[in-house]
Amino acid sequence: MNIILALSFLFSINLVHGQDNPEKSKFEVIAFGGLGFTKVKTDIQARYDLNVNTGEILFNYKIWGKYGIASGIGYSQLSGSGFNKTGPFYAERELLKIPFLFTLNQDISERLFLIGNIGPYAQTITKDRLEYIGFGESDVYEGWNFGVQLGVGFGFKIDQKVGIGINYNGQSDLSKLDTNAGKSFADKQRHKNLNSIGLFF
Repeated sequence: MNIILALSFLFSINLVHGQDNPEKSKFEVIAFGGLGFTKVKTDIQARYDLNVNTGEILFNYKIWGKYGIASGIGYSQLSGSGFNKTGPFYAERELLKIPFLFTLNQDISERLFLIGNIGPYAQTITKDRLEYIGFGESDVYEGWNFGVQLGVGFGFKIDQKVGIGINYNGQSDLSKLDTNAGKSFADKQRHKNLNSIGLFF
């Protein structure tokens, strides 16, 4: 998260410098943070739900009017309880995501605007731990997987360069993650319908 904040700060400095020119900059930074939940769908184990804390920073380039392309970095913390062949467990997981999105930024009125994005992402697990009764396992799942995300939000312009609003973000994995060798069970899983609502600026 410190890296994400540092990149956002440095990019914001460049934006302010660029916007001193008479021509309006085509670059913008969009930061989002929210709370939500996801369903974990597995091949042979029972499904379970996890709570989600998520944040995302996108660097958007307006290629034509209100339309643009964006990429950046997303970070999510997942936690919750479930059950598999080893027994009941408490799960903690951290995900790092790199999206590539088509974006929309449409004015509704002088102060109100609509933003949206849609596109694919690549995602990997940076931390994964299951706590059972009496013991725990770390790095249960590994690797990269891919999916599609959709976001939409309504915002209010504080001035010409800054806005704030409420955003919905949804994503679902299209490919699966595998368990590491030597764990107490073997399976594949993906995150289905990861939904979050929060603030953007």
